[in-house]
Amino acid sequence: MQRIEVYQSLWAMELRQPGRTELSVADKVAKAADAGFAGLCLDLGMDDVTETKAAQPLLAARGMTPLFNGFPKSDEEFRYILDLSKDFGAPYLSLIAQVMPRRTEDMIDLCARWMEIADQVGQTVLFETHRHGLLNDLYPTLDLLDALPDLKLNADLSHFVVDREFALPLSEQAKAQMSQILKRSHAFQGRIASNEQVQIEIGFPQHAKWVEQFKAWWAEGFRHWRAAAPQDAVLTFLCELGPPPYAITGADGVELSDRWEEALIIRGWARDLFATAA
Repeated sequence: MQRIEVYQSLWAMELRQPGRTELSVADKVAKAADAGFAGLCLDLGMDDVTETKAAQPLLAARGMTPLFNGFPKSDEEFRYILDLSKDFGAPYLSLIAQVMPRRTEDMIDLCARWMEIADQVGQTVLFETHRHGLLNDLYPTLDLLDALPDLKLNADLSHFVVDREFALPLSEQAKAQMSQILKRSHAFQGRIASNEQVQIEIGFPQHAKWVEQFKAWWAEGFRHWRAAAPQDAVLTFLCELGPPPYAITGADGVELSDRWEEALIIRGWARDLFATAA
């Protein structure tokens, strides 16, 4: 039976709040495990390898699976991170590549090369829709999908909402473009944006229309995934509500909402939407 597994982000558990002490990695792992998350996602650049290796036994001890967001800057770094993600038992490596060619043709060549390397290693790669990364912009990403039918996405839709400054209600063109993204998405990330902010508080009444739009997008993406995936497949959904400056703060530096509680709410939405997307 198809199922959804919801993860929490290690980065999203950073507080960055005046007067509050940061949790240790061990405490973050324990908190996420006690809350019933399937695992934790770790950001993996070459500077993060030591922390990643330290976190792995903590996750294993609690029966949790790691996810990896990889930030390689070269073929060599990509190979290293790819091997590490496979060795740690991650279901895939989500790529926010720091190689960013200006020409779409060069982007296509890079993706094709890295997909071939991943096939040789035997590890799945998903290309994440993310600003300041290879898929910074919606239009070249759509060209990539046309050129490489086997390319798989990890959908963090918040970045394209800001990138294109979408307005609600969506135009027919915007609907069609986002549907192209959703049809090729094999994992999803839980953050809600507006056309002016990459992360908004989900409980504020002025943000309700964006909450409903993101729920509609996730539901559509889940339907596409469920129609194409095997009956025993697992869909991953990552709650990734970033700390300040992603999270908006007041003049005192204190956040305007509780990201941990919001992550639990979004997890519930994802589970409900998946159940009704059969």
